[in-house]
Amino acid sequence: MRRRDFIKVIAGSAAAWPLIARAQQVAKPVIGFLTSRGSDDAPALLAAFRQGLEEKGFVEGQNIVIEYRFGENQFKRLPTLAADLVHRHVDVIAATTTPAALAAKAATTSIPIVFETGNDPVEVGLVTSLNRPSGNVTGATQMNVELTPKQVEVLHDLVPGATVIALLVNPADSASAEIESKAASLAARTLGLEFHVVNASTERDFERVFAEVRELRAGGLVIATETLFTTHSEKLAALAVRNGVPAIYKGREFAAAGGY
Repeated sequence: MRRRDFIKVIAGSAAAWPLIARAQQVAKPVIGFLTSRGSDDAPALLAAFRQGLEEKGFVEGQNIVIEYRFGENQFKRLPTLAADLVHRHVDVIAATTTPAALAAKAATTSIPIVFETGNDPVEVGLVTSLNRPSGNVTGATQMNVELTPKQVEVLHDLVPGATVIALLVNPADSASAEIESKAASLAARTLGLEFHVVNASTERDFERVFAEVRELRAGGLVIATETLFTTHSEKLAALAVRNGVPAIYKGREFAAAGGY
């Protein structure tokens, strides 16, 4: 599903809040917004979130309250942030990114959770079924992991002489890293390529990553779909150009900065 579908699910949850509470107007419904991103990482996403709610008649500061919790790309903070939202008795939790959604699910079995993830929500343990999520968790997925093998194939087509490729993952996002590593490894093996995984959990690791890629003599780099890399896609593209490493990642910003 696309981001707009995610907003529709949130708005639908808001519409189901008790009619008595709205009639009495004792307090505005509260949405807990939980993400692993930094507060300044994706202003466009926040704007789209608010716009989607407004299209359904829910305006922040007028008839709803939004409690924001940002992990600042430090995943260890997410359980505490999720617990704080539960403690504040929010009416629903909107969790963007897989780590945030998993933290929210671990924090409550009663407050409705609406997630947005790039992974298969069944495989990472968010829901038991796509058709019948069950419990208090539902949401939308972009199924980005399905693109990983295709990225390996495209990179191989663009650099046919490369016999070694690497995949960049964020080990702090262990669920996504494991899934994408398996998918990329299988695709590389099918194409007869030597495959390596390189890790970066902060922006400070990027220079080291490209040094490691050069040492491996990798002819190309696939960058896994992860919020840290999305936030710094322009820097990663610039490093790929500077180091002469063909690299592939989704997103217009990455391509505009010189990446595939």
